[in-house]
Amino acid sequence: MSDLPFGFSSSDGKDDDDKRNRSDGPQNQPPAGGAGGDPFGAGGPFGAAGFDPSMLGGAGFDPSMLGQVFTQLGQMFSGMGAPGAASAGPVDYDAAMQTARRQLGDFRPMLASEEKAVTDSVRLAELWLDDQTTLPAGITSAHAWTPVDWLEQTRPTWKALCDPIAASLSTTWQDGLPEEAKAMAGPMLGMMSGLGGMMFGTQLGQGLGHLATGVLTSTDIGLPLAPQGTGALLPEAIAKFAEGLDLPGQEIVVFLAAREAAHQRLFAGVGWLRQRLLSTVEEYARGIRMDVGGLEQLGAGIDPQELFADPAKIEALMGQAAEFAPETSPEQQAALNRMETLLALIEGWVEHVVLSALSDRIPSTAALTETMRRRRASGGPAEQTFATLIGLDLRPRKLREAADLWRLLGEASDLSVRDGVWAHPDLLPDSEDLDHPAGFIDRVIGGGTDAFDDPIAELERTIAEERRQRGDDA
Repeated sequence: MSDLPFGFSSSDGKDDDDKRNRSDGPQNQPPAGGAGGDPFGAGGPFGAAGFDPSMLGGAGFDPSMLGQVFTQLGQMFSGMGAPGAASAGPVDYDAAMQTARRQLGDFRPMLASEEKAVTDSVRLAELWLDDQTTLPAGITSAHAWTPVDWLEQTRPTWKALCDPIAASLSTTWQDGLPEEAKAMAGPMLGMMSGLGGMMFGTQLGQGLGHLATGVLTSTDIGLPLAPQGTGALLPEAIAKFAEGLDLPGQEIVVFLAAREAAHQRLFAGVGWLRQRLLSTVEEYARGIRMDVGGLEQLGAGIDPQELFADPAKIEALMGQAAEFAPETSPEQQAALNRMETLLALIEGWVEHVVLSALSDRIPSTAALTETMRRRRASGGPAEQTFATLIGLDLRPRKLREAADLWRLLGEASDLSVRDGVWAHPDLLPDSEDLDHPAGFIDRVIGGGTDAFDDPIAELERTIAEERRQRGDDA
């Protein structure tokens, strides 16, 4: 493309040609064409011509994975009862990373031109965001990541998210066994816990491997996955995302850079927000309950000698245990509701701020905003991964309502008042406020709500007032 925005540089593609000449793998062949203005094609702002959709997952069954499972089983058996043996934790993250890494396959490293393009696009987006929020820039370093980079850089956050849930599942599973089964199993319980961690890790790795090829930025699912102060765009996924859009590639890149920068401003400027998201996951985990009756029936059939003699029995037992899905308690449902509302407020604020900052500068802003809104609301790979692994649905169901609330609050006051709502969690609107923003805005600015009244809400207030008056007359 010739209409590169400020700070972008094009590449003649020689670096990619050299890499392709040194590679025997088909994943480094150039794509056959580019509808939708591929931002990473030969003429795009990233100047990378090596993208091939076949690189994005889809590998079949790998027989070596079976060998790894039995190898780890042997290690667990040999380590049982050894002095100083310690539990590796509720999730085997080494198994998770190995599974995900095999699923990803080979990816070329990012080019210097791609790193520079990401840095320049983030810098440009930050300048435009300065006029639309009082929160300072939160990105101290911007990077172009491969899916492998994303996997490695986000591992600590996944550990913080998954450990509480896996630990609760493990504890609940063991507590559900009858005392007779516990006594018979003895040291086998430790091995079963380790096997559960390995199986959870393997399943997590499959989900992360799929997720790594689809996320566009480090904050694409609304959570602060990257190290603090780090902003990242993933060119491989963005190229695939751009294929279905008839929009200029460089506009897509800057738009996504603005979303990444806005997310990072919020997470960096609101000190309690990151921990609140993680603590909500922990609250969900603490409420996990299993079908104890079914587990007792399962435990009654355990024969430790048979398990020792035939590892396949262990796999079958764990498969049966996995069928006992956790029950959603009222406490868990409350935690899920808080998570959904908080994610909607985050996504709504980011959408509103980015739309305000870019709408007069990038013609495709409105179309890209609607595309991202539908992508988040419909539930992409991230939501499916969480729903499958840990039962958490990360879809911000009231994203549209949240964006409208932030817009109305900004119109009724100013940027400092709007952004000041993030000063404390108790100041944030709740789910009901998203449905009826007029009352919330009235509380924040202390003024009237005539300009924001919802006709339905007004009718409900009128009916309530009439009922109150009838009660007084009686």
